[in-house]
Amino acid sequence: MPVVRVGDIDMYYELHGEGPPLVLIGGLASQISETEWLTRAMARTHRVLAFDNRGAGRTDKPDEPYSIPMMAADTDGLMGTLGIREASVLGVSMGGRIALELALSHPDRVSQLILVSTMAAARTPETSTRLGLLTMFAGELFQGRHPQPFRRQRQASAEYDCTDRVDRIHVPTTILHGRHDRVVRLRMAEEMHAGIEGSRMITFHGGHMFFMFRERKWFLDTVDDALRRR
Repeated sequence: MPVVRVGDIDMYYELHGEGPPLVLIGGLASQISETEWLTRAMARTHRVLAFDNRGAGRTDKPDEPYSIPMMAADTDGLMGTLGIREASVLGVSMGGRIALELALSHPDRVSQLILVSTMAAARTPETSTRLGLLTMFAGELFQGRHPQPFRRQRQASAEYDCTDRVDRIHVPTTILHGRHDRVVRLRMAEEMHAGIEGSRMITFHGGHMFFMFRERKWFLDTVDDALRRR
């Protein structure tokens, strides 16, 4: 089982495919086993690094406060340990916020950003409430296989705010967002888009994770196009 020590935790990771490096960062309570379809598709053209975030899957789950900068440092440390100097980075939901922080705190690691169903900050009570509901839903689905303190990830995600720093991101950035996303409202993604100079925004029909089901082919084609553009 591929596990390496990164800082204070053991991280579970997988490497697939050959080609330019691509790092996939999952969302709240996400485990890489849930997005094998994405890893397989991207591995046709890229060397894909997928991993379980701190507090999820087969990575360590210390029951202590987490933060998005902490998880971005985990990602940076994992890339360094595996000899990945720089990569395109695709982050989904909370993983998008980790990707943003990685680009801000460790800019040499990121050659391109693809941000999916995410925002620069969870500033409103409505968003915090919906993140809480998403945590409960994730707990019902995945708690049995790998018990984990989802509340630590949720707290880190809800407290993060890089709104006043996104103008420091100067790598090619593509934002993909659902027009009917009720967890992260479209206007929040539009604000992020406005703040990242030169970013490209593409909307899909469904909600927060709809692209994983009904719009999967469209999603894969769109990501492939973004990677080719870079």
